[in-house]
Amino acid sequence: MAVSSCPCLKLFVASSFECRSDSSSGTDQPSQGRFNSARHGTTPFLSGTGMSSLILKFPPNFVRQLSTKARRNCSNIGVAQIVAASWSNNSASGAPSAAAAAAAAAAASAIPAADPAAVLAGNEVAGTDSSDNKNVSGVQLEDLSSDLKYKSFLSSDGSIAVHAGERLGRGIVTDAITTPVVNTSAYFFKKTQELIDFKEKRHASYEYGRYGNPTTQVLEDKISELEGAESTLILASGMCASTVLLLALVPAGGHLVTTTDCYRKTRIFMETFLPKMGITVTVIDPADVKALESALEINKVSLFFTESPTNPYMRCVDIELVSELCHRKGALVCIDGTFATPLNQKALALGADLILHSATKFIGGHNDVLGGCISGSTKLISEIRNLHHVLGGTLNPNAAYLIIRGMKTLHLRVQQQNSTALRMAKILEEHPKVRCVYYPGLPSHREHHIAKKQMTGFGGVVSFEVDGDLFTTIKFVDALKIPYIAPSFGGCESIVDQPAIMSYWDLSRSEREKYGIKDNLVRFSFGVEDFEDLKADILQALETIESA
Repeated sequence: MAVSSCPCLKLFVASSFECRSDSSSGTDQPSQGRFNSARHGTTPFLSGTGMSSLILKFPPNFVRQLSTKARRNCSNIGVAQIVAASWSNNSASGAPSAAAAAAAAAAASAIPAADPAAVLAGNEVAGTDSSDNKNVSGVQLEDLSSDLKYKSFLSSDGSIAVHAGERLGRGIVTDAITTPVVNTSAYFFKKTQELIDFKEKRHASYEYGRYGNPTTQVLEDKISELEGAESTLILASGMCASTVLLLALVPAGGHLVTTTDCYRKTRIFMETFLPKMGITVTVIDPADVKALESALEINKVSLFFTESPTNPYMRCVDIELVSELCHRKGALVCIDGTFATPLNQKALALGADLILHSATKFIGGHNDVLGGCISGSTKLISEIRNLHHVLGGTLNPNAAYLIIRGMKTLHLRVQQQNSTALRMAKILEEHPKVRCVYYPGLPSHREHHIAKKQMTGFGGVVSFEVDGDLFTTIKFVDALKIPYIAPSFGGCESIVDQPAIMSYWDLSRSEREKYGIKDNLVRFSFGVEDFEDLKADILQALETIESA
C-alpha cells in the first residue's frame, strides 16, 4: 500500500521506545515503549536507512482523526492507513526489508525538502495530529511477520476481518487525557495457565463484563476518594443500588428500620418485596430518636436505612447520633446522600457504614445517564458486590464514562446550585403566595441545626407549598418557562414537579396524604442557569395564580 506524501510523516520519531504489555494481562506494565528520541540522541526524521520491518499500531480513533488532516493537507488520504514506516530501533538491526525501504523511499521522494525547525514551529509535533489536537504517541509496534502469523491459521478474508490486528495483541492507549471507554463483554487469557493463575489470584485481570470493567473501575475509584471510602460499587441505577444493598445485608427474617419521608419506589420495595423474605420493617420519623432506640431494643435490627436530606421534604437525620445508637446494638447504618452530594456531606466520616447515591442526579449532573453507587468498607462492599455479580444490574461502560465526565464539573455545579437554592428559598419564604418552604438551609427548617452541623452546603433542591389547591399549583407549574416538568433532579437544567401528580397520582388524595404528600407541594431542582433568570421566572409564575 502506498504511503501518503503528507509532510507530517516526517515527524514520527525513529528512536528506541518502550512497548506496553498486552491488554489481556489486566496490568499496565511498561516493557519497551514510548517515543524517546531525545534521550537516545536519535533523529526524529525518517532517513530511509537502518529500518526494521515493523508496523506502527495506532490507537483506535487514529485513522479517523488523521484522515481529516490528510484530506486537508495531503495529496493521498492513504496517510490514514499507514502500514509501514522507517524505524531505527537498533543500529545493528541490519538492512531494512524491501517493503519498508520501498515505502520509506516513496514517502521521502514525495516530501519536499523542509527545515525541521520550521516544520516543528508549525505545530507539527512528533506523533501529534495538530489540527485535531489529538496525541497519537501512545502506539505499539508489531513485527510485520504478524501478518504471516495470522495467515498461518486464518485462511479466509472473513476470518482475517474478524481477528487481524487484535487476536495477537493490540495497542494500549494509556496517555489519553480522558478515560478510554472499554466496550467489551469479556476478557481473554493467552493460555490456560494464565487463566489458572488468575483463578488462584496470582495474575491480575478482568474476566467478564458483569464482574468489572476498566472504565467503570476508574469511576468507582473516583467516588471512593471523594467519599473517603475503602471501596465503591457502581450499579445500573440508584434503585438498583438500594435493592441490591438491602438484599445483601438484611437476612431472611431480619429487621430493617427506615424513615417516613423517602423515595416512593424504595418504600414500595420495603413494603411489598422484603416481607416475602420474612423481613419486617419499622418506619419512624427522621427526627424521632426515641423511636429508633425503641426499635433497636425490641428487634434484632440488621440495618438502619434512610435518606438525609429526605425526599421530598428535605428532612435531615443526625448521622453521627444514629450511627452511635445503631452500632451499640450491632446494626449497620446506610445513608442515601443523593440530595446532599459527596461535596456537601461526608456520611462515612460522620459514622455511617455505607453511603449510597443515585449517580443519575447530581453526580452525573447532566440529565443524560442512569447510575447508582454504594461506598464503604471493603468488607461490606464485597458482600454487596458478590450478590451484584449474581443479580446483574451492571453499569454500561459508556454510562460510566458519562458519569466520569460529569464529575469533572461536580464542584462547580453544586456550588452554583447551593447558592441559587438558598437565595431562592429565602425569597419564596417571604412570598405571600407560598405557604411553606422546605429547605435545610433555612433557620425555619425543623432540622436546620442538624444540617448546619453536618453539611457544608444545603443542596440544589427546594420544596414548597403554593398557597392554593391542586389546580392552583398546576397553574403555577405550567406558567414556568425555564424548568422542565419532569422527574429526577440534580442536572444542569432546572426541573420542577408536583409530587402528588408525578409520583403519587395512582393514589387517592387521602392515600397520598397518609404519605405526607400534599396536592399543593412543589419540588424544584435548580440547575446552573443564572440566578436572576430563575428568580424572574418563578416570580412571574407566582403572579399568575390567585391566593386561596
